[in-house]
Amino acid sequence: MSGDWLPATVIDADWPIPTGRSLWVRVDGWPGNLAGQHVDVRLTAEDGYRAERSYSISTHGPSPVLEFAVDELPDGEVSPYLVHDIEVGDRFEVRGPVGRYFVWEPQQTGPVQLIAGGSGIVPLMAMARARRDSGSDAPFRLLYSVRGEPYAYFAEELEQLRDERFAIDWVYTKRAPEGWHRPPGRIDRELLAELVIPAEERPAVYLCGPTPFVEVAANLLVDLGHDPSRIRTERFGG
Repeated sequence: MSGDWLPATVIDADWPIPTGRSLWVRVDGWPGNLAGQHVDVRLTAEDGYRAERSYSISTHGPSPVLEFAVDELPDGEVSPYLVHDIEVGDRFEVRGPVGRYFVWEPQQTGPVQLIAGGSGIVPLMAMARARRDSGSDAPFRLLYSVRGEPYAYFAEELEQLRDERFAIDWVYTKRAPEGWHRPPGRIDRELLAELVIPAEERPAVYLCGPTPFVEVAANLLVDLGHDPSRIRTERFGG
């Protein structure tokens, strides 16, 4: 990781979900990043007050253009500004890339199980894109848990990535689409046993989401026989 703060300029932004925003920023001097790494963001107010937060990156490779997603926390210090106020052309600072533990690289050829809750899809999206861009045929499976269809980041792109070696399973916790084959509900042992690559195949598991989601899922996976050393987690929130 570079220890220097680098200038970042917002070059595009959109609203992929009602409560979150995707930002594309160009970072002068960015060294590139691996799929799954994150970045520190620093905002400086006119009075000199500074606030820092970390955000996962959904892009990978040497490009100086990064994409990350921000969910609004109503009582947050940084996210409301990034979601509602920042505009194309605005500048802030970033530092990174951060983290070598929660990464996937194309030379990894074994099966990969991705499990995301909400905006926890962001670093896993980088892994899915890295798989596509490298031409890897490593078997991937994604389980993506969201409140409902409007709250799914990257939904259209994910469906385009689906193939015979990349399975995608959607789980809706609050409201499922009309006619959906499974009623809304949170993940449980039975669901993971059905939708996750079996433990005997020894998948590398990447699990990201809110802390309670990650803790429950990780414990259930161990209970299902998955090797704890093969379960890598990233979490956010309290």
